[in-house]
Amino acid sequence: MANERVERRLAVIMATDIVGYSRLMEADETSTLTAMKRLQGSIVAPNIAARGGRIVKLMGDGSLVVFSSAVDAVDCAISLQEELASDQKDVAIDDRILFRIGINLADVVIEGDDLFGDGVNVAARLEATAGPGGICIADVVHRQLGVKNCSAFWDGGEIVLKNIARPVHVWHWKDAPTVGPSTYSAARTSIAVLPFENLSGSPDQDFFSDGITEDIISGLARFRSLSVVAASSSFSFRGKDAGLGEIGKRLSATYLVEGSVRRSGERMRITARLIEAASGTHLWSEHYDRSVTDIFAVQDEVTRMIVSTLVGQIESADVRQALRKPTTSLAAYEFFLRGLVHIRGYGADDNEQARMMFEAAVERDPQFGLAHAYLALARLALHGYANAPADILDAALALAQKAVRLDAGDSGCERLLALMHYFRRDFELAERHYRRAYQLNPNDANTMVQMGGLLARRGRLVEAMQWIDEGLRLNPFPPQWYSVTLGNTLYILGRYDEAAAALKEQPNPGQFTCARLVACYAQAGNAAATEEAKARLLKLCPDFSTEDFITRGLLLERPEQREMFREGLLKAGLPA
Repeated sequence: MANERVERRLAVIMATDIVGYSRLMEADETSTLTAMKRLQGSIVAPNIAARGGRIVKLMGDGSLVVFSSAVDAVDCAISLQEELASDQKDVAIDDRILFRIGINLADVVIEGDDLFGDGVNVAARLEATAGPGGICIADVVHRQLGVKNCSAFWDGGEIVLKNIARPVHVWHWKDAPTVGPSTYSAARTSIAVLPFENLSGSPDQDFFSDGITEDIISGLARFRSLSVVAASSSFSFRGKDAGLGEIGKRLSATYLVEGSVRRSGERMRITARLIEAASGTHLWSEHYDRSVTDIFAVQDEVTRMIVSTLVGQIESADVRQALRKPTTSLAAYEFFLRGLVHIRGYGADDNEQARMMFEAAVERDPQFGLAHAYLALARLALHGYANAPADILDAALALAQKAVRLDAGDSGCERLLALMHYFRRDFELAERHYRRAYQLNPNDANTMVQMGGLLARRGRLVEAMQWIDEGLRLNPFPPQWYSVTLGNTLYILGRYDEAAAALKEQPNPGQFTCARLVACYAQAGNAAATEEAKARLLKLCPDFSTEDFITRGLLLERPEQREMFREGLLKAGLPA
């Protein structure tokens, strides 16, 4: 026996798993088992057999399958997911049977009919990385695919898999329903962090308490088990006479965090409380008396305590990754926070002030990735964003790329890099970086809405609305630019009245928003509203031309979408 030869061979391993199996069994064991047996016989087994695969083992809610070809394995996985999605489309969301699939190519050990080895473990970890209805494949598999299937996956970069020593380069199936927002997101624990009250006695210190609030939100948002309400929605309740129960209801938040910041010289006191919104019960409270130089440690500690109270034990590696410090320089951090106030403002010199603040932040901490990313945005804002000269666009892109190199784990850096590519009309690269930003932080409503706007321009309208709807769910009181993205998408969908209603949310619309409104009203056949909007547009831009608007005001990839806007504007009687 000691000299018995171990049989090894190169194999493609596919691991599958049913999403929420325990929940489904607990809810209705008989129906779940019946449905699983039917799907196994009618969809799963026939697809595997048709492509030369062999089921090595069934493991309750999962299976291990071996193929001799990566192309066959990926074809099988895509066919499985498409047929399963079609089969389950009329089933209530909470009752659907959805699969996760992971595929790896590796040298395996064969013992009888079973397979063993690290390659099998990696396949199982890849499956766990896929979203519901998704497929995650190793880079070594992706390299074996033809052009068609290669383009069906987006680059997930290198990730660390549990109990696997080396990072693994992964790719995700583009058409998976959870490549974007998960349909199960609403089931996650929901939490909103209300703006911490500034007790320093000086209104010009609001930026400091707001910055602390936003950083706690960012820290919490990195945990996929939490659904975190966006900062702009939480902040909309500042100074409002609303009870905690009402705030929780309007934000769809089960838990609320509130607190205060008192800063005096080089000392500060931060108080934080975690509250169950419906009952008003205080689950946890703490105060911190520290030097202002300890601000980042306090933010980390607040985040850690809230998360541990809500979701129990969290692996220390996940906590370390989640609690990222934006900078080691308090001065850089303050300039960065002041820059954020200006970049979100609409004053005549806000963009210039933002540029100055972000430059000051970068000067004081050259390793501050997010400050570099926002500096790129501020410089573009001064030159008309996508209409900036080529050299300005190039410089902004280089700055955003540097930001990602400085802090590859910050979703904000990835999102702003995606935006730079979007302004340059590099839509494929923009989509890749938005997906990476979402992977890093599945609770960033800005990423979701911007991604939705991009997908709409690429003609993937159903998926676009899923992203936008999820962004609006997480941020029900959004910044003004959300309405433009939503309005643009609804217009492309031909829902002109709804598009106009969204665009009207802009209190002080610029010429490009006014032009969209004119097109909406004209296409909807509302003559009076069309004339009123047209008059407002021509007052803002007396020399308006349809061609100039389509060239400069729209970032559309598809010619038929440009023609939709052209048709609406010419129908309104605007100059060609």
